Amino acid sequence: MKTPREILLNRHQAAAPKLDAIRREVVKELNNKDAKTQSFPAGFVPLCLCCLNKLWLELVWPCRQTWTALAAVWIAIFIFNVSQRDKSELAMRKLPPPSPEAVIAWQQQERLLAELIGPSGSSETGDADRQKIFSPKPRTERMEFLAV
Repeated sequence: MKTPREILLNRHQAAAPKLDAIRREVVKELNNKDAKTQSFPAGFVPLCLCCLNKLWLELVWPCRQTWTALAAVWIAIFIFNVSQRDKSELAMRKLPPPSPEAVIAWQQQERLLAELIGPSGSSETGDADRQKIFSPKPRTERMEFLAV
């Protein structure tokens, strides 16, 4: 008695030469140099689209509510940022330059302030601004620990 496997193999025995012929044609086309050069550019775009589709399906689609919420937050931040812009810059651009009298009055105020502060104020701030140079000293405790 024949096994089911043997029965199936006998039925499809006639198809083997036809399948071999098809296989040879396909391999011949793949080994063709023109087909190799054409396969890269022609296959590159579908590969990129496939990768983008896979990224979309695995990263964005399952978390679409999260991404939507993040987009809404970014839009709200952008709107808040635009609404909080400093209007004084625009107002300063529209103002005419100061008059010569105002410039003279401002210079007089500066001179008066310099007289009130006096020359000793600038030398004290100069000494206070100077920083001492820090040079680390060797630590003898560490040396003693290593010596023991």
